[in-house]
Amino acid sequence: MPVNRNALIRYRTLDNCLQNRYKKWTLDDLIDACADALYEYQGINTGVSRRTIQADIEMMRSNKLGYEAPIVVVDKKYYTYSDKAYSITNIPLNNHDMQVLGEVTSLLQQFKGFNHFTDLSEMVSKLEDKIYTQKTHSPPVIDFEKNDNLKGLEWIEVIRRAIVAKNSIGVTYRSFKAREASTFGFSAYLLKEYRNRWFVLGLSHARNSPLLTLALDRVQAIDMHEDSYRENNSINLATYYSDVLGVTKNPNQRDCEVIFWIDNANAPYVITKPIHHTQKLLSEDEDGKIFSIRVIPNFELERELLGFGSKIRVLGPRQLVKQLKAEMAMALGRYENPAPENRDK
Repeated sequence: MPVNRNALIRYRTLDNCLQNRYKKWTLDDLIDACADALYEYQGINTGVSRRTIQADIEMMRSNKLGYEAPIVVVDKKYYTYSDKAYSITNIPLNNHDMQVLGEVTSLLQQFKGFNHFTDLSEMVSKLEDKIYTQKTHSPPVIDFEKNDNLKGLEWIEVIRRAIVAKNSIGVTYRSFKAREASTFGFSAYLLKEYRNRWFVLGLSHARNSPLLTLALDRVQAIDMHEDSYRENNSINLATYYSDVLGVTKNPNQRDCEVIFWIDNANAPYVITKPIHHTQKLLSEDEDGKIFSIRVIPNFELERELLGFGSKIRVLGPRQLVKQLKAEMAMALGRYENPAPENRDK
């Protein structure tokens, strides 16, 4: 049974509400939440009727869409799921969903091989593998890198819509170093993924604030904000991260040539998977090969280079060599000192 976009938005909104057990949801609360979602996604400001939401609840309870949602009413007033772990997003795909996925996959396959759509190959492979496992009830044949415990993914679509619509947002954020969270106005410019974590680049509305890169797993809440959106007029978003490994960067930093030696046993790994797109082979001998990359030194670069252990020697620049030697000395000191006691024993 096909579902129109507005109905799907309402179902997902109701699902999110009913999963939230920290609030008691009356029918009026659910109506307001759906009206807000329709305005946010579709720009519909006429609200939603009581009869519509009641019909949505009955539809979710039924098997017509395959949901069979365990929606119950507590104290004759408050709506919730009787099963705390239930969500409509966890149910198996039905035949209609499989048909739609198959059509989408067939369409995307037509663009595989085009230079402008090189990133589609992995997406299509994921879809094909998902369809295969659902149809055959077999284990997947492709094991993609994933992090099931990753936090913050729920903010990706919220931020993407804010960027497209050029709306400022209020972000409640707590970094790993902060004692408590802070809330501030924020104009988002670019979503960035690095090693299965997501970040957003943008400008805080605090006075004299520089560009910030916020980790989505440290975001506690995002709300609408009354400030006007502040346009990006200073940086090229397409190339902003091209001179760094990872996401740690200040706009005024300059890149430098980082030169390093890798032993022959590990050089093939660096050749087939370059540390950075600027990587060049400078020379080689019987023991190893010398490469260079042109990047801004940062935490992610240090972690990448230190990960090679004794298989690498960084030759320059001098400040980076000094920093890495200090890190390795501290690491060696950890092993020379008595090991911390395991309190769980």
